[in-house]
Amino acid sequence: MFKTNRIFQGDRAIWAVFFFLCLISLIEVFSAASMLSYKAGSFWDPLIKQAIFLGIGTLVVIGIHNIPCRYFKLLPMILVPLSVVLLLLASLVGGDINGAGRWLKVFGVSIQPSEFAKGAMIITEAFILSFMQRKDGADPRAFKLILGFAIVLCGLIFADNISTALMLFTVVFIMMFIGRVPLMLIGKLLGVLALCAVAGFFVLKALPDDPKDPIYDKPLMGRMATAKARVEKFGEQTEITKPEDFDMDRDAQVGHAHIAIASSNGVGLMPGNSVERDYLSHADCDFIYAIVIEEMGLWGAFGVIFLYTVLLIRAGRIASRCERNFPAFLVMGLALLLVFQAILNMLVAVGIFPVTGQPLPLISRGGSSTLINCAYIGMILSVSRYARKNEQPISQPTESSEIAEEFYNDKNLQ
Repeated sequence: MFKTNRIFQGDRAIWAVFFFLCLISLIEVFSAASMLSYKAGSFWDPLIKQAIFLGIGTLVVIGIHNIPCRYFKLLPMILVPLSVVLLLLASLVGGDINGAGRWLKVFGVSIQPSEFAKGAMIITEAFILSFMQRKDGADPRAFKLILGFAIVLCGLIFADNISTALMLFTVVFIMMFIGRVPLMLIGKLLGVLALCAVAGFFVLKALPDDPKDPIYDKPLMGRMATAKARVEKFGEQTEITKPEDFDMDRDAQVGHAHIAIASSNGVGLMPGNSVERDYLSHADCDFIYAIVIEEMGLWGAFGVIFLYTVLLIRAGRIASRCERNFPAFLVMGLALLLVFQAILNMLVAVGIFPVTGQPLPLISRGGSSTLINCAYIGMILSVSRYARKNEQPISQPTESSEIAEEFYNDKNLQ
């Protein structure tokens, strides 16, 4: 008799979150991608493509969660050099999307190198923190190593995708705290980051308003015009603007996102009845959360938040059961990466944060990003399988060996 529990092993709550997010993705992408359906000439085309990617992603999750998590320690040796090469290629010959050369065509498939770099950075940091962990915390040298990798990878991402670079560095910073990096070093880094943030703000203010100014053609300046415009627009939104004074031509995305949320009336128009999907650009990706609220109301909005919250809480639970440091740091890093990206997307959709272009993980329409997020879920489930074994009572030989080790250590201290 066929049993699904032989295929879907690991933490059941994580599996439930994954399938619910996939279900919401199919419903909302089908509803929000009306413009893509019109361009493709097929009503079902966006749904079929998303279903295919989610189906492949499910196979990726199943495959990866069967791999013992200790083998993930080998990934940095492959992913870090690969990420650097892909990011350099994307900057030099990558496809231009929304003014950013951050996509590459590989055998006819578009891939986003920054997605590989995010995973590479988190796995590398987890390995460093685990390898250099001491009884009183992480070795100070771990801080330098992590910071070195972060500067290289985040710096390469920053050139074409500022929001992704800042998001990744934030997760790296939080992982340092979780990994017990000396607080003195974390405090110094926080001070430097604060100074950089202030300096960056004044630099943006000093840059020319004209996006066609020659200064934006210089290296590392390609995205500064977009960043300046988005920050200034967000600053203007903090002031109360009368509906008749709102410039829909200039701030169409933000305006239609707000209309979509207001149109829900709290209860939602029900799936498939969105009106703003025909006017809101990137409704199936960057602003899909606004469509979720428009169609599903507050229960849909809080339902999505609940799913990501469960993902983070279960990841923390899994990490607490791990006997070894690497899987614990890995599962927390990947969960933080997914949840933090989700928070950014939702904050942008409701107008609390400047527009960043971050998709909603496992819900927004996507190809390579969806598959990579599925790989992250597979790794988390792999760790959950490892941790589940450790819930069993420790065998007598292991217990005896631990007592002997304590006795040996005590005798050496005398």
